[in-house]
Amino acid sequence: MTRMTRAAAMPFVMLLALAGCEAQKSSNPLSPSVAGPIGGVVITPPKLLEPGQGIKFKESQQPIRLLIENASSTGVRPLTYLFEVASDEAFASKVFARGGVPAGDGGRTSVQVDRLDLGRAYWWRARAEDGANSSQYATAQFEVLARPLLNAPGLVSPINNARVSEKRPQLTISNSDRNSAVADVRYDFQVATDQAFTQLVSAAQIAETGGAHTAFKVDADLPGDRQHFWRARATDAETTSAWAGTQTFRSAVAVVTPPTPPTPPPGGGTCTSGNPTTIVECERARYGFMSRSQMASLMRAIARSLNRNGIAGAPFGILRKNFGSQCDGYSCDIICAGQGSGQRQWDVLGDIEGAQSPGWSGPKTVPDIRVDVCEIQ
Repeated sequence: MTRMTRAAAMPFVMLLALAGCEAQKSSNPLSPSVAGPIGGVVITPPKLLEPGQGIKFKESQQPIRLLIENASSTGVRPLTYLFEVASDEAFASKVFARGGVPAGDGGRTSVQVDRLDLGRAYWWRARAEDGANSSQYATAQFEVLARPLLNAPGLVSPINNARVSEKRPQLTISNSDRNSAVADVRYDFQVATDQAFTQLVSAAQIAETGGAHTAFKVDADLPGDRQHFWRARATDAETTSAWAGTQTFRSAVAVVTPPTPPTPPPGGGTCTSGNPTTIVECERARYGFMSRSQMASLMRAIARSLNRNGIAGAPFGILRKNFGSQCDGYSCDIICAGQGSGQRQWDVLGDIEGAQSPGWSGPKTVPDIRVDVCEIQ
């Protein structure tokens, strides 16, 4: 072969060598430039985990995470994932796309969608790819709810300072209007004796009941014949309405129970014993539930009966008290003896607003007592 013939043949030989190398490179299944798809390779679709079909998100739940369970492949090439979100089921209007996402740890892979418009439905899908083959898409739909709207309830009854007939009246409201972004609603009720609601007498949170209205029965006896203020508001623990406008009612008139007439003590008309507790119980048995005037009379009777029976510590009297809680100018529950620094006091009537139970507790002495005039009986 001549020198010229060899020179002319060289480009052809080099071209054949390059073509042979390229063919060898493309036949390697792990080559980045492998010609695809590769026959016999099957890639399963990933499983969509979050959000599931039909899930609704509140505004506060953004950003939204797209989470899949990784796909499997019969091939040897590593898998990556393509994620897409669209505002239509055909994915003609995509609002998010991210491809080439490497497989995550623990058999799961995720991406984050930072912000989606409120008040509309979205579709999302994902597929697995190995650069030559790809799986089918897995698709699901979710919704991003509108900004929450929750109106104040309406106050139905009692209103306009109407008189109620029960010590524990029922307060009724009309249920609040709301949009789909609001979850299960509960209502806060407050009842007070002042319009600023600093003197609360009852407060509770009540679950909304079916129908148009929800009611709350006041959980404590209200003071009789007095103006009360009440209000209510709605909440789903995340969104809370304004307080409904304040309404008023007047509590039921207090029923006055006439005093029970005294009954003779056990064993006769006078209380006779050497035990001071027995004497106090005997004198107390003459009365039912006592008024404050009757409590003052009881204190005198106890002191006189103690003196008459010669109880140790005599002479006994009743303690003068012209201020604070008192009964006709005297202590409602104290028997005394002595004056000044030598004064002693016994508590003989417990819970004067309740059971008014008799007893004999003491003596208490200075400095544990407030010394006052002891009027001997």
